[in-house]
Amino acid sequence: MNSAPASSVAAARTTSAQVPAPAPVESDLQIAGDILAVQHLLQPAREHPVTVAEFAGLARSIAEDRASWEHLVQYDATTRWYHRLRTGPGYEVWLLSWVPGQGSGLHDHGASSGVLTVLDGRLTEHTPRGRLTHRAGAQRVFAPGYAHEVVNDTLEGAVSLHVYFPGLTEMPMHSCSPAHPEHVPA
Repeated sequence: MNSAPASSVAAARTTSAQVPAPAPVESDLQIAGDILAVQHLLQPAREHPVTVAEFAGLARSIAEDRASWEHLVQYDATTRWYHRLRTGPGYEVWLLSWVPGQGSGLHDHGASSGVLTVLDGRLTEHTPRGRLTHRAGAQRVFAPGYAHEVVNDTLEGAVSLHVYFPGLTEMPMHSCSPAHPEHVPA
């Protein structure tokens, strides 16, 4: 009879017990591969962007040119402030500011895809799959119909840049916020 020494069996059990479970998947982009995480796939901004990578590049180039947007930022305690910064063939760029506690409410962007770039501060994105914190410099790409809520849950102001392609024509609001889930009694 062929039997392994007891120490080998114990080592095999210990090794298999120490293997961590795979991390939960946070988005469809992570399944497909987030282009923003692979630097060689990022494209420089073109005059007329047409791909997701080029729109992300446009957002990065605007973010780097602080002189083009910083003087426009205003903070409003009663409502989120926003300013259309640029339009182009098939896209538009919005600059938004967020005072502490301000949020977007759960919404999607209709038929538009988008790139969210945090310029200053920190924003928290709530989705039905969970919550993500985005610091200055972070970018998030989303497809049409992607529902999320963005909130400034810090004690400092925040500024973000939003590129929508095609330009934003609707922003349907959803009734239940993932940031504050409603509990329905059984």
